[in-house]
Amino acid sequence: MTTRLRFALPALAAVLLAVPAAKAADTAPDAKELQATLDKAYDYLKGKQGADGNWVPRVGPGVTALTAAALVKAGKPADDPVVKKAIEYVEKFAQKDGGVYNRGLETYTTALAIVAFKECNTGGKYDKVIEAAVKYLRGVQESNGADDKELKFGGAGYGKDSRPDTSNTGFFVEALIASGAGKDDPAVKKALTFLSRAQNLPGEYNDQPFAKKAGDDDLGGFVYEPGAQGDEKSPKRTAAGGLRSEGGMTYVGLKSFLYAGVDKTDKRVKAAVEWVRKHYTLDENPGMKTAGLFYYYHTFAKAMDALGEDEFADAKGTKHAWRKELFDKLKGTQAKDGSWVNTDASFMENSPELCTAFAVLSLSYTKAAKK
Repeated sequence: MTTRLRFALPALAAVLLAVPAAKAADTAPDAKELQATLDKAYDYLKGKQGADGNWVPRVGPGVTALTAAALVKAGKPADDPVVKKAIEYVEKFAQKDGGVYNRGLETYTTALAIVAFKECNTGGKYDKVIEAAVKYLRGVQESNGADDKELKFGGAGYGKDSRPDTSNTGFFVEALIASGAGKDDPAVKKALTFLSRAQNLPGEYNDQPFAKKAGDDDLGGFVYEPGAQGDEKSPKRTAAGGLRSEGGMTYVGLKSFLYAGVDKTDKRVKAAVEWVRKHYTLDENPGMKTAGLFYYYHTFAKAMDALGEDEFADAKGTKHAWRKELFDKLKGTQAKDGSWVNTDASFMENSPELCTAFAVLSLSYTKAAKK
């Protein structure tokens, strides 16, 4: 080996080894830029927090629980003053039946509270309240019956004896998984039965009439409420009599399957991913346009993170560094005061506190994936 070649090889090896690292970095935002964006959001939320620790108290403890969980997920410690005050506020709403709520939305707020308590559960401080809340959620599911032939079986609605939907059931699954429930937990399995019937995928998992009427544009995606198929006036119905697939709901279904350990080769997961490939966008909530856009961002982030692909190829073969794209979209729409808000008031997204909480939670998933 010549002297020149002997000295050149280490340099060449260093270049080759650096390529994967550079590529990985390109798929995620710059760490300092991300932190600066999160810091602005934190300052905004801190300034808007009520004296007793709340945000948007008119709807109960849900937004406060969401915000506390988002801040911890984004890097704040459980003993951060803003987080600590928020979680103490949420704890005040723990009811005798185990639920965490005060005025409706029992499933949403209890599920969000479980995740928040889990994120802040230093030294097992919230073990008992989490256990009680999980028991309450199981009761919500059980109120929809034990007959697995019924459409509502396994689902969760806004509370006990409430019609189930994909969004509530998705939060239900996430809360159970966060609490330590495994893929073989009966409640998780039952929830997947309901979610399978909410997917526009006719066959062994979904025997509902609406699924058989799904067109190519809806096939593989998830609907909000499968029970709406019987309502001829429902805005969710398609011209063919089916139900429209929605972006936010499809990411809810996909992440729920993945969180519950369903294999990526499963036909339900593959069909959902194919729908996402055809409808990949950060400009709107597919099927809903601007309605629920920030809710959509957080389900998008969770599902993409669970899928585990740094670059996601759409139906045209274009590869998307989704973490970087999501960060760029959110950074570009952040207000000077650090907040976000939707111009579409649907689903309370005219509340900057709610949108900012969703944005922070979404941003927490844009950090470079650990190898």
